[in-house]
Amino acid sequence: MSLPSADDLFRPTSPDGSDRSPGEAAERPAEQAVDQPADQPVHGARPAPRRPSGRVRHDEKMTVYVTSEELHDLEQARLTLRRTGLTVDRGRLVRAAIALALAGYEQDGEDSALVQRLRDA
Repeated sequence: MSLPSADDLFRPTSPDGSDRSPGEAAERPAEQAVDQPADQPVHGARPAPRRPSGRVRHDEKMTVYVTSEELHDLEQARLTLRRTGLTVDRGRLVRAAIALALAGYEQDGEDSALVQRLRDA
């Protein structure tokens, strides 16, 4: 009996769902980009509010260390949300909180709750 190698288990997959080995990726021609107008911000326009990403596949990972009290507060928030019918995991809750903090910073700048909290720390 033969087990799969690490290369077989962790090989990249293409966006259309078909698997290919790492060597095949270099052999395929690059897909032609469709000419679409770039999303250019209008001068003087306010940027769109940040929104949490919700339930999507994420490409980046970030490790955050919290105190036991902060973790307890996070779990309490999750339980409270669950009682209101909104079931979310820790990651989704943290992403939503980050989006709110950054949106407040973009809107209020130096007067934002984020800046005040960082100054008080």
